[in-house]
Amino acid sequence: MSNNFKNGLKAKIFKQCQSLFPEWARLSMADFEFDDPKGFSSFTMGIRSTKPAKPEAILFRKLEGKENAILDFETEKEVFLSLGAHQIAPHCYYYDHSCRIEAFYQGRTLIASDLFEPENLRQIASQLYRFHQLMPANLPRQLFFEMLHKKWGALAKHVLENEITRFPPNEQAMCEQLCEIYSADTIEMVIDCLPDGELTFCHNDTYHGNIMKLDSGEIKLLDFEFSCLNNRAYDFSNLFAETLMRHQLNEYPYFEIGEPEFGDHELGMLISFYLDNADFKSKEARAKAYNKYLQDTKRMLILSDFKYAMAALTLAVNPVQKIRFIPYAFQRFRKFQAACIAAGVAD
Repeated sequence: MSNNFKNGLKAKIFKQCQSLFPEWARLSMADFEFDDPKGFSSFTMGIRSTKPAKPEAILFRKLEGKENAILDFETEKEVFLSLGAHQIAPHCYYYDHSCRIEAFYQGRTLIASDLFEPENLRQIASQLYRFHQLMPANLPRQLFFEMLHKKWGALAKHVLENEITRFPPNEQAMCEQLCEIYSADTIEMVIDCLPDGELTFCHNDTYHGNIMKLDSGEIKLLDFEFSCLNNRAYDFSNLFAETLMRHQLNEYPYFEIGEPEFGDHELGMLISFYLDNADFKSKEARAKAYNKYLQDTKRMLILSDFKYAMAALTLAVNPVQKIRFIPYAFQRFRKFQAACIAAGVAD
């Protein structure tokens, strides 16, 4: 973004905030600190007052233009407000089709290494347990991956078939192979990866960048745009999905998906902390639940590769980050396919 565009955007957002918050109306833009816009599929901007005012800070989240939304607007809004009412999502000051203005969390998002700290895992597990007890009234009855394949599959098809000339020749070759991603065979493999068990209200995007550690040490979940029905084990497996990424490499495409640094120990620790929130009639019942969740979590690990490959394709034409999205999708999808073959899911 150019500086002129950023300044104009800040002025527009600040004017809207002044109309919502009376104590902001008597202050000027010079009395506030504005974070640079950041985000993956859209952008957020933190704004903090340098003078006494309520609220002291807010997070502005742009919503318009989100073609890759899984839920429709009204359902996504209901989900967020319901989570806010249960102190899982931040308090919401304003919500319309263009933006959401919410309470500002003072802290930092987690990095991959934070997931190997037991206290962080304990708090994440407790937050997920609370999350999984909810069931917003108007959630679609479809499985998350079925909705993803239907909505993102059409976007992926458009990018790979109609926008292919936008990419360099080597990436065009990747596009041709990636066309399998929205096929009927692929969604059949995805469904075959699902373990038995009831569907639960899940976060569905629990990687470390969507979790914040407040200055107080408290852990909070972020970004609920994908929250809908799924097998709860996916929220355990997806937590470690981006710990495999190796960024800032010297050669194209300047990243790679490495080997996992986590295993049964880390997954088991998370699940054990999760089960600490539940009541069991016996040690045997708890052990049975633990073993079931661990096996289900390991079974669902490969589904993050499918999801992130799809997500990358929806952003490839107008990226909000500098990453090469076609090679990213290609690596992720090839990893998914290879894992399906190794697991006997694909021929």
